[in-house]
Amino acid sequence: MRFVLAPGHRGDVIYGKELLHGLNPGHVIADRAYDAEHFHDTILDAGAVPVIPPRPQRRRPHACNWRLYKERNLVERFFAKLKQFRRVATRYDKLLVNFRGFVIIAAITIWLT
Repeated sequence: MRFVLAPGHRGDVIYGKELLHGLNPGHVIADRAYDAEHFHDTILDAGAVPVIPPRPQRRRPHACNWRLYKERNLVERFFAKLKQFRRVATRYDKLLVNFRGFVIIAAITIWLT
């Protein structure tokens, strides 16, 4: 698992390339926020297949494997479990390094249970 902590007001798609760097994925499943031409190209350059639903305003939408896209619910359920940790949900830690450390501990705890 790989993650980047980012400010809440920033779009997620700008961190996509950083998250994919060094990985060899077969498919990249993401939500509509990641439906950008440059991100599709980044995924294809990594040798993976993008599974991203097209935004409604796209003139020429990309194909999306909806059956595979349903697996994305695992990610959303993981975030819901992560937010059960009060320290993560309220972000008590002032320093990013401390917050990141606790997110890692919480993720390991979820994985082990």
